[in-house]
Amino acid sequence: MRSDSARPPRAGIEGFDALLAEVQAGRPSAWDRCYRWLAPAVAGYLRVQGAGDVEDLTSEVFLAMFRNIGSFSGTEANFRSWVFVIAHRRLQDERRRRFRRFNHDEVFDESLAEHVGDPGGGGTEEEVLRAIGSARVVALCARLAPDQRDVVLLRIVGDLSVDQVAEALDKSPGAVKQLQRRAFEALRRLVDRQGVPL
Repeated sequence: MRSDSARPPRAGIEGFDALLAEVQAGRPSAWDRCYRWLAPAVAGYLRVQGAGDVEDLTSEVFLAMFRNIGSFSGTEANFRSWVFVIAHRRLQDERRRRFRRFNHDEVFDESLAEHVGDPGGGGTEEEVLRAIGSARVVALCARLAPDQRDVVLLRIVGDLSVDQVAEALDKSPGAVKQLQRRAFEALRRLVDRQGVPL
C-alpha cells in the first residue's frame, strides 16, 4: 500500500467546519447530512467485520456520536477517525455480548455474504457481479486474523491513516504497519491460490 502522503485524497464533505458547528448546535438537517455522509462507510465496515445487525449497530455508533459531539474538536480527518473508533468499539462490545450469550467463539457466518451489496432483487448483470464481488471480499476478509482484518478495514473502508488506526486499536504505528503488511501478503496468497474469476 502506498504511504499516506501518496494516497489520493478521498472526497470529503463540502463545508465540514460549518457542518460540524451545525451538528454541535443540534440542527436536524445537519445530523441528516452527516449521517448520509458517513453511515454507508460505517455500515460497510461493520458488515465486512461480521456484525450481527449492521443497521442497529450503525445507529448505535451515531447515537454515541450524538451524545459526545460536544466534546469533539478537530479536522474532517479527525472526525472521520473519531467516528470509526466509535464503530470499532461498538463492534467489540457486540462481539463480547454475542460471546457471552452464545458462549462460543465467533465463527464467520456465510449467510452474511448474501446481504453484502444487496442487489434488491433487480437482477441485472451489474448488480449480480457487484454482489458476488462483495461476497468474495467478505469471505477473503474472514480468512484474515482478526487484528489484520481490523487494520485493513479501518485503513481501506474507514480511510484512516496508520496513526489513526493505531489510536483506534490501541497499538503502535509500527504494529499497525506490520499487521497491514502481513494482511496484504495473506490476501495476495489467497487470491493467487484461488485465481481471479472473470
